[in-house]
Amino acid sequence: MGTNQDYKNRALQNLTGNWGSAAIVTLVFFLLYSGISNLISTFLGTTEGLVFNIVWVLCLMPLSWGYVIEFLDFTRGQQLSCGKLFDGFKNGQWGRIFTTSLLVVIYTTLWTLLFIIPGIIKSFSYAMTSFVLKDHPEMSNNAAIEESMRLMQGNKMRLFWLLLSFIGWAILAVLTLGIGFLLLYPYMETTLAHFYEDLKAERGE
Repeated sequence: MGTNQDYKNRALQNLTGNWGSAAIVTLVFFLLYSGISNLISTFLGTTEGLVFNIVWVLCLMPLSWGYVIEFLDFTRGQQLSCGKLFDGFKNGQWGRIFTTSLLVVIYTTLWTLLFIIPGIIKSFSYAMTSFVLKDHPEMSNNAAIEESMRLMQGNKMRLFWLLLSFIGWAILAVLTLGIGFLLLYPYMETTLAHFYEDLKAERGE
């Protein structure tokens, strides 16, 4: 496994000359994921708006998956494209990605309701599930989640420190009224993709 700086340096190397495309993809994702729902919610009552937002987020789980996988493919030499955001809805994958993503949310929530710390720990265990779904099309639901847990065994603290290393960038993004997140999210996702690739290499895959 590399160091946090190794992963971040690799991500920066990938993003050099591609920041504009990464920002556009991220903007489109934000607009689809939260922009539309917030706009529609303004015309609904409080309860109806809440219900709509929950349903919207659930239906767009494959879009969230597509955003994560966009940057995994990017680290593997593919070009960034807004169209790739919708890969989770193609080739009959929607159900597989939706149910697995929903299970991750349910398991994490149940652990968190039990105790906060176990919930956080479990969220790190499940963190590679989206990548596993991409690389193992034969896997779904608990099989993909268990594979993520296997990859993360002994590596959860590494991921924690890696994510924590972005705290300064997150503060700067907030200070720019959120505009900085258009660059921070691609930076983080590309870094996490490299982290995943090292996990696979360490396991001999």
